[in-house]
Amino acid sequence: MSPQVFTVLAKAFAIAIGGMIPALAIGRIGSNAMESIGRNPESADRLFVPMLLGMAFAEAIAIYALVVTFTL
Repeated sequence: MSPQVFTVLAKAFAIAIGGMIPALAIGRIGSNAMESIGRNPESADRLFVPMLLGMAFAEAIAIYALVVTFTL
């Protein structure tokens, strides 16, 4: 196999793992927040900002994976 093949495989692996894990984290954050709000509707105001921050940090990891993929 040529070095270009290994480079393409490394890029594919980096973006696949770097996209899957944050996507699962964002889904879990949203699911747990909606479940908490469903149990206690008065807590929606207190949960919304931390939920968005957690989702933003998880999405930042996906963006880092994209940057790493472009730099390979």
